[in-house]
Amino acid sequence: MTAKLECVAVFCGSNFGVAPAYREAAEALGTLFARREITLVYGGTTKGLMGVVADAVLASGGSAVGVITRRLLERGHLHPGLTRHEVVSDMRARKACMAEMADAFIALPGGLGTLEELFEAATLTQLGDHDKACGALDVLDFYRPLRAMLETATTEGFLKAEHRDMLLIEPDPARLLDGLAAWSPPNVTKWIGQPGS
Repeated sequence: MTAKLECVAVFCGSNFGVAPAYREAAEALGTLFARREITLVYGGTTKGLMGVVADAVLASGGSAVGVITRRLLERGHLHPGLTRHEVVSDMRARKACMAEMADAFIALPGGLGTLEELFEAATLTQLGDHDKACGALDVLDFYRPLRAMLETATTEGFLKAEHRDMLLIEPDPARLLDGLAAWSPPNVTKWIGQPGS
């Protein structure tokens, strides 16, 4: 069954990365959001790939919603052209607000914050706290080590194969969005070989 993705949260770097391909991928994803009439929800700043994806959505006539912390707002980091924005107290509130708005989640390449946000969203899906698809846009094999880490966690008995496979890692933005729309949550608990699980 394919669901209509109306609003997708994007986690990505507040830096640009070394290769031009990272910026190009963020632009392509933002343009595709606008074409498919998917509202972008993201961290609300102009910095790095965050600004690139928002600029691409807006330049193509789409909607971009920013969720920004008060500290970043006071530093002048708010993107001035957003469709709308929310100001929240801290990073925890920012993630919760984005999760509430979004139908699904995509991580572009990024650093600690990007990886942490992706893992939190996926963990909430694993636990059944929400049933939202999570994916990563695999630019220049950026997420190949993550795929290997999840495989190791499965082999070593810390992760079920269903939860390893629920995170969609795809280099093509259109195929990634199609996969997120067609996704359904795994119907297994997280515990392995334990009574009462």
